[in-house]
Amino acid sequence: MSFNTLEDLEVYKRAFVLLDLIWQEVSSWKDFFARDTIERQLVRAADSIDANIAEGYGRFHFKENKNFCYYSRGSLLETKGFIKKCKVRGFISSEKADFILDELTQIHKMLNAYIAYIGRQKNEL
Repeated sequence: MSFNTLEDLEVYKRAFVLLDLIWQEVSSWKDFFARDTIERQLVRAADSIDANIAEGYGRFHFKENKNFCYYSRGSLLETKGFIKKCKVRGFISSEKADFILDELTQIHKMLNAYIAYIGRQKNEL
């Protein structure tokens, strides 16, 4: 398995697509309070998932790459929490929230596999 560019990373591509879906969903909210509170935090957390993968990839050092992937994983779990809150509070339909949560779970698994891959690559050098 080789990743010549960031865009070769399936976990990065999949996160990017999902985060755009989240952005489209929340940008349609009309409630000012929801937009001012949960939307801002949700979008920041969601945007951090792929951003941290990209930053780690660009560091070219195994330990830093893994650390940024850990930050990405933290942002992913934070995003999951906000999606659950949005579902409970009625900001996102149950169907849409469940789809997003399922995608986040798959991205989480892919991210864990990528972190393990980074560790194996370091040990092979």
